Amino acid sequence: MKKGHRPSQSAAGKPRFWGRHAVFAALDNPERTVRKIWGTRETLSRIDIPTSIPVTFCDPADLGRLVPSDAPHQGIVAEVDPLDNIWLGDLLDQGRDDNRPLIVLDQVTDPHNVGAVLRSAAAFNALGLVTQDRHAPPESGVIARAASGALEVVPWVRVVNLARALDEIAEAGFWRIGMTGAADRTLADVMGTARVALVLGAEGEGMRQNTEAHCDELAKLPISGQVESLNVSNAAAIALYAAAAR
Repeated sequence: MKKGHRPSQSAAGKPRFWGRHAVFAALDNPERTVRKIWGTRETLSRIDIPTSIPVTFCDPADLGRLVPSDAPHQGIVAEVDPLDNIWLGDLLDQGRDDNRPLIVLDQVTDPHNVGAVLRSAAAFNALGLVTQDRHAPPESGVIARAASGALEVVPWVRVVNLARALDEIAEAGFWRIGMTGAADRTLADVMGTARVALVLGAEGEGMRQNTEAHCDELAKLPISGQVESLNVSNAAAIALYAAAAR
């Protein structure tokens, strides 16, 4: 195990994933342990499931009782183990020889937003996602569904102290850009050619002051005055696109 900023501990318990994208991606991920699967005969007849995984055939009503109300299970539900913790230093080493951006979230707690950010991170080939442990949601069916499979392919590092993590990110050669509507310059103005870590805060409150202090630059997206701000997952997608398009 690599030395450096240690990973936090994953939340206890075994999440349940639902929907074909989330469950199929979990089955395809060699790092993911799938413990149980429930599904309709129609859905399960279309996929190859390892014989080591217990399978229970259910009707749609029974599946609905295994997941949150109105969750679109699409005929399949799985119980999984959370992925192993990742060290920040290991992730940074993976990106040493390329220009992939890193995405950092400061106290973004909505699992739908985190899942959507993971999906954008996969779409634009980001190096990974960094969040705090205590102010970010654990792995869940909601995140897996919103991520549409990206939870299985985008490395997600949870850290105890975000400020110290940002210091380690800077030491690895990343230019840390904090996204805030209060900035004077746009993302295009400050990005340059260096590897970038895009730092975004929660909707409404934005980044904390100490997080801003650990950024090299602050930048905004050039949105019109017709809206006050963008949803954090939308802002992350646009920023990731801009970084990938350099």
